[in-house]
Amino acid sequence: MATISSKAFMGVMAILALVFAFVSPYVQAQSAAPAPPPTSDGTSIDQGIAYVLMLVALVLTYLIHPLDASSYSFF
Repeated sequence: MATISSKAFMGVMAILALVFAFVSPYVQAQSAAPAPPPTSDGTSIDQGIAYVLMLVALVLTYLIHPLDASSYSFF
């Protein structure tokens, strides 16, 4: 394995420091992008609540209906 002398290492570091010193003033910060708009305007949440309420009403209807129909004898 070849070793690098300290003189060569210092030369490489000096060149990198000069390049960084010349390039760094030209680097400019960019402003952050604005936040994306919301993906839901609330209608999907309202629709989900409506589906849940309709399911609850359907389950309650089928639970209560046999109690009403048990007094009737069709056969």
